[in-house]
Amino acid sequence: MFESLAQLLRAMRDAGADRFYAKPLAPNDNSKNQIYLGGDFSALNVLPHGEVEVDIEEQAGSIRERSKAPVSFFWIDTEGVGEAPGAQLILYPKYPEVRLSGFLRSAARAPADLLRSRDEGRVMIFGVCPDGRILGHVAADRSPVATRLATEGDLPQTGVFLDLVRLTVPAGRDPRTRLLEELGRIHRLGWIHGQRIGAGGAVVPYVAPNAGGYTLEAELGIAPNGVAEPDFHGWEVKQYGVDNFARMRPKSPVTLMTPEPTLGAYAADAIGFMHTYGYVDENTPGRVNFGGVYRNGGAAHDRTRVRMVLSGFDAASGKIDSLDGTVALLDPADAVAAGWRFRDLLSHWNRKHSQAAYVPSMSRGTPKQYAFGDRVQLGSGTDFVRLLKLMASGTVYLDPALKLVDGRMKKRNQFRVRHADLENLYEEFETVPVL
Repeated sequence: MFESLAQLLRAMRDAGADRFYAKPLAPNDNSKNQIYLGGDFSALNVLPHGEVEVDIEEQAGSIRERSKAPVSFFWIDTEGVGEAPGAQLILYPKYPEVRLSGFLRSAARAPADLLRSRDEGRVMIFGVCPDGRILGHVAADRSPVATRLATEGDLPQTGVFLDLVRLTVPAGRDPRTRLLEELGRIHRLGWIHGQRIGAGGAVVPYVAPNAGGYTLEAELGIAPNGVAEPDFHGWEVKQYGVDNFARMRPKSPVTLMTPEPTLGAYAADAIGFMHTYGYVDENTPGRVNFGGVYRNGGAAHDRTRVRMVLSGFDAASGKIDSLDGTVALLDPADAVAAGWRFRDLLSHWNRKHSQAAYVPSMSRGTPKQYAFGDRVQLGSGTDFVRLLKLMASGTVYLDPALKLVDGRMKKRNQFRVRHADLENLYEEFETVPVL
């Protein structure tokens, strides 16, 4: 038994964890009923997981769907760390609900007796590692770990999880404070020449039209990459252009994500897709474009002849019918020109957008210089269902910017939203000063 919460957290840190959470266990949280992780998908923001797989089975004449996502889970005690190879997250989309299952199967160092019981007062501690491993420990009622947590009063909460950040980092060094400090430093720099981090890690000049975002990322030490992970200590950082910092009025919509289609003609042959559904650029000979704005339920685009349809989501109830549901572009014959499965978008959205900072910028001159605002907007507590609701209403829309020149394709499948509608994606959305 760990003699204190501090000793447990230190052991988790020594094993690689850098984020720590606690979940009080109810009587139904046991090996028979699984461990309940919330009545939405916010647990997926906290716990790293693999690709979601949909499992459909027939029970008593009815179809039952549950989706599974593997986790790299390990139990930790005073003697060391042991893997729980059968651990997985179970997603029930129609409730919605997430549970942890399989945590005792072939597991080493598992607290089996505590997890088979229905005792009240038990608490489970999670340590999350940057490499995606999850460390778990269950403490009994009246144990030193449970007793110490009970004296902490109100702790920040993410879904069903208590965030232990104030117990694990010095005051003022939590990720949110560090982010605001860095954005304050960047604001005080004033005008900065366009730049980005190059392949070797060095900062190099950059003069492309999208240099504002790269310039901010370079100042934050963020190298460009296509990985769907947050940018800065768990925060996704997005820059947007404004005319002045007093009004913070954006010049353009916000690009939320740019996932590649995994279904339809596009997934089978992107070049063939462009020749079938694209159109010749009127100003650039030899170039084929695929653009336009596509909203759920909207009419087909005049030039591409495809329309956007959301299937597998009940907009009236706000519930997902199936994680095999899709966002798709359909042609006049209802064939899928391009599409995205919910389960793929879900993984992308929850990993990258759990917490997001929207930073205003201004530009001037040639080559351009950029300045960044003294206030930013912070969003936290998003959930995939929130995204689907806005997609269903047409508030979040597809705005692709695909180009084909000399057999080479520039891919950018953008899901976008008006800046004024951002707050609807998050449980908390606030404007805060960085100084």
